[in-house]
This record gives sequence, structure tokens and C-alpha cells, in this order.
Amino acid sequence: MTKSEQNRVLAWRLRVIREASDAPRNVAQTCRHFGLSRQTFYKWQARYKAHGDAGLCDRARVPLRSPRATPREVISKIIYLRQRYHFGPGRIKDYLQRFHQVKIACSSVHRILLRHGMNRLPANLKHRAAGRAWKRYEKAQPGQTQDIRHVYIRPRTPHLNGKVERSHRVDEQEFYQLLDKDGITDNIHLFNDKLREWEDYYNYHRPH
Repeated sequence: MTKSEQNRVLAWRLRVIREASDAPRNVAQTCRHFGLSRQTFYKWQARYKAHGDAGLCDRARVPLRSPRATPREVISKIIYLRQRYHFGPGRIKDYLQRFHQVKIACSSVHRILLRHGMNRLPANLKHRAAGRAWKRYEKAQPGQTQDIRHVYIRPRTPHLNGKVERSHRVDEQEFYQLLDKDGITDNIHLFNDKLREWEDYYNYHRPH
């Protein structure tokens, strides 16, 4: 509610209070005239006597306690993952469930990011269209006219080798950059254990 709207509401409630004060025995008639219940009128009257004009302003309707609200430590993890790794709601949900045994809906993650103004990525991280379109090479069958030769794709053209490039990107974002490099990468046995755990998660549990 804007300040001007709040001022209009305050003026209207003051008018109700004053008209009822001029005719204290006709509170019911005043309430019928303005279309409100006597319970609401007496609530405003009590607040006006206790706090003056400020008592007639709208108050916050947020409950004092929200037992089902997302814990603060979970919100902190969501914000950290968004700031540090730029994960979207889906990845954040999967990460929290996988590493912290925290179950939270994608919609809840999205609302938290929206509430903190983090629902959009920085401009330098958004997808940018390629400057020049490349035509995909296609053959009717492998080794056409028996001219079998190795054709290299151009550098930085993941659209020509999309599945492999995408797999490498997921490995980098969701495995390698999340490792505790000071502890895991120095121990080949521990690293291999973590790698097998990641491969099992990627192949059988991670949404694709």
C-alpha cells in the first residue's frame, strides 16, 4: 500500500471514529452506514485510544511464528550456492538433498531467491548467442564412399559436440568445483571414492 493510500484509509477510519463519538448510543447505526462490523469498529476504537492516529494504520499481517518456514541455515545455504556457483533452483534442491539431507521444493527455492533479489543471474553470466552460425555436418552413413578420415571440430563450438561438452560442464560445475581441494584432491583413494559416488549419482539419481 502506497503512502497516499494509507493516508486515505487513515482519514476514513478517523471519520468513522468521530461520527460514532458524536452519537455514542448509535454505534450500530454508524457501523451499518459505513458497512463494517461492530467488532471491527471497537478494535479500531481501542487502538485509537491507545496509540492515536498511528493506531489506525494497517499493521503487518505476517504471523509472529511460522513453524513451517524454511530454516535460516537452509536459506543461507541457498544464497551461498547461488552466489558462489550460480546454481538454479533445481540444482540447489538436488545439492541440498544430496549433501545435507535437506528436502525442499524447487518453488520454495525460487521464492527465496526472488525474495532476496537473486532470481536473475548477472548479465555477464547469461547465455549469449554465437556471433556466427555454423552448419552441422551430416553423413548418410559412417564412412560414406569409404572416405574415412578424422574431422576435427572448431575450438569453442560445443554445439557440434553437445552431449560430450554438456557432460564435461556438469562434471565441472557439480563435482570438481565442489570438492574440498585441500583434502580430497591430495588423496587419490579418497578422490576415487568421491568420483565413483558422483558417477553413481549422475547415472542413477540426478534429474536430466
